[in-house]
Amino acid sequence: MRTSLDIPDPLFKHLKTRAAQEGRTLRDLVIELVERGLSAREVVDPQKRFQARPPVIPYQGPLPLDLGKWTNADLYELINEEDDERTIRPLGRG
Repeated sequence: MRTSLDIPDPLFKHLKTRAAQEGRTLRDLVIELVERGLSAREVVDPQKRFQARPPVIPYQGPLPLDLGKWTNADLYELINEEDDERTIRPLGRG
C-alpha cells in the first residue's frame, strides 16, 4: 500500500544518510524501523498509564544542620565538596 508522510527535514536527512551507509533503500530502512518499533512497544494498562508513583523517602529524623545559620556561599561549598567526593571516588582516590 502506498501512503504519504510528512517527515521533518532533519529526520529525513538522517534516514537517507543511514540507508546509504547501510547500502539499503530508504523504503527498506523505514519499514524495518517501523516494524521494530511496533514489536518493541510495551503494553501498558491504560488505567495505570497516568498513575504517578511518588518516590518513597524514608524518614531519618530532622536534618542535622541548622540551615538557617548558613549563607548561600556555605551551602554552595557544601554542595561542591559532595560533588568532588563523588568524582574522586570512582577514580580510586578516595
